[in-house]
Amino acid sequence: MQSKAKTPKAYLSSLPKDRRDALEAVRKVIVKNLGKGYAEGMQYGMIGYFVPHSVYPPGYHCDPKQPVPFAAIASQKNYMSVYLNAMYGGGFDESWIRARFEAAGKKLDMGKCCIRFKKLEDLPLDVIGEAIRSVPMKQYIEQYERAIGRSASLVVSKKKTKKKIGSKKATKKNAAKKVTSKRTPKKKTVTKKATARKKVSTKKITKKRTAKRS
Repeated sequence: MQSKAKTPKAYLSSLPKDRRDALEAVRKVIVKNLGKGYAEGMQYGMIGYFVPHSVYPPGYHCDPKQPVPFAAIASQKNYMSVYLNAMYGGGFDESWIRARFEAAGKKLDMGKCCIRFKKLEDLPLDVIGEAIRSVPMKQYIEQYERAIGRSASLVVSKKKTKKKIGSKKATKKNAAKKVTSKRTPKKKTVTKKATARKKVSTKKITKKRTAKRS
């Protein structure tokens, strides 16, 4: 669920006590292990940790007005979540997190890049801290750019293909226009000849009638 809170403090104060206490504990661990340059604030209705525009002006490729997301915590309807965006670029993967959860005797409930938990006891905080600490900002920006670079090249190639298809259609249309323009004068010429013949035949008929009358 997206919150309309303007600050992390306001977001936490709006939650029931059990969830507020759990997310405050997770927040402390993230802030403690957060690399230099990252910032905290509200993003997409959650408490977010991101690369600010002052450091990375292009912003998030999905919405340049937003800074590049790095991590987030949120209270959802049926659970709480920790979002770890560094998974997208290869900072670490699910198997890395799963192994550490198992070592801590915890069951991992994970989505695409979020870890779901219902109680603070379900979450090994040291593993969250290690995940956050393991990806410094410079490394994260590099892997982020590699990830969107692959996506961008696919988009560019698709656009080029569309342009080529469009140019072929345009060429066919131009060719059709040329054929039509060549044929049109012939029709006009035929029409002029027919008109000339009618005039000649009309003159002959008029002369014959005049001759008969005389």
